[in-house]
Amino acid sequence: MGEQLGVHFTIRKERSDVEGKAPIYLRITLNRRRAELCVQRRVYPDVWNTYISRGAGLDSNLQELHRYLEEIRGKVSRIYARYASKNGRCTAKMIKEKLHLNEENHPTLLGFYKQHNLELKALMGRETTYSTYMRHRKTRKLLKEFLEKQYLAEDIWLRDIDLRFITQFEHFLKIKRIGKQNTVTKYVVNFKKIVRIAYANDWISKNPFFHWKAKWTPVEREALTEHELNLLIKGTPLCERLEQVRDVFLFCCYTGLSYVDVERLSSQHLVIGMDGNPWISIKRGKTDCRSSIPLLPAAEQILNKYSSHGRDASRLLPVITNQKMNFYLKEIAAHHRIEKKLTFHLARHTFATTVTLSNGVPIESVSKMLGHRSLKTTQIYAKVVDRKIMEDMMVLRSKYGATNPDRRNKSN
Repeated sequence: MGEQLGVHFTIRKERSDVEGKAPIYLRITLNRRRAELCVQRRVYPDVWNTYISRGAGLDSNLQELHRYLEEIRGKVSRIYARYASKNGRCTAKMIKEKLHLNEENHPTLLGFYKQHNLELKALMGRETTYSTYMRHRKTRKLLKEFLEKQYLAEDIWLRDIDLRFITQFEHFLKIKRIGKQNTVTKYVVNFKKIVRIAYANDWISKNPFFHWKAKWTPVEREALTEHELNLLIKGTPLCERLEQVRDVFLFCCYTGLSYVDVERLSSQHLVIGMDGNPWISIKRGKTDCRSSIPLLPAAEQILNKYSSHGRDASRLLPVITNQKMNFYLKEIAAHHRIEKKLTFHLARHTFATTVTLSNGVPIESVSKMLGHRSLKTTQIYAKVVDRKIMEDMMVLRSKYGATNPDRRNKSN
């Protein structure tokens, strides 16, 4: 074929492990084109000779490493020779793909993702949640569909994932119409976690997500107004099934707890604060940050109402599944003629805006009660409050705008 084949070994000092050992990479050069892959061996940088592409020394471990690297060099030469004997086209990337050093150390995307999800499932209830597990399970399913449709393949090597693969997957999700932009981005971010693990384990030579940027669309956070809260509290009576759902929902409106946290709320989370009043002290299931929330009288009344609800003694409230909660909340909204789409998470937004920020509670205190890691997250709710002030002032402006001209006319 006439090309000059180059086979060299190099180390990546910037990716050294905790012991200080750097991974060794094979660099194949052919026709001025390169291809690299990790050979699943590490060495201390101070014993590596860059000029001869090997370790310097007579240590037995180094001698074994030299034999392993020469074996790889021989494999590369044989693969190239086979292409040459057939007078076929050959590239560095083609040689790399034919060179299977150790398939156990080079996992496939779906194969590794399956193992990742099994580990997540085993940690449910301790270090992760059911919803996190289901999100990754759905992401793997979408990747499988994408591979079958776009690549006509059952799987792909993790090392073969590049930026084009990522952007094509993102485009596939949009065409499939699985949701709006934020939903698409969440699935790609889930996939990004798998690639990040592969990169950390040297299964891929570079991070294909380096030039990819997540696209998020700002979301308007709705919350119940004081009037709508009163409709729920003082409205016409409900049946027992809906009354329990409404009470749990209202409890979260006055505490800011999410579904995951209120579902596991127990007596051990109730403490007496420095003010001598009952508080809730609980680590958030999502962020693992502690939320410390003074118990408002309205929330305390709901707890007292269900102090002996006869269900799981370790749970303070009769919480049903999130899916059923949201289904029954629609029925409750229709019953009280509330036009907003009532979902369980709306209670958390209501606590942040209507109950606290709108009543002058400092945003730093609200952030602490909500269990946010960053104040920036809480500032989203502050924008909602600003919008409410703007709407209220527009009503006030229209009122005074209508009366002022008359007053001016009278004065003239």
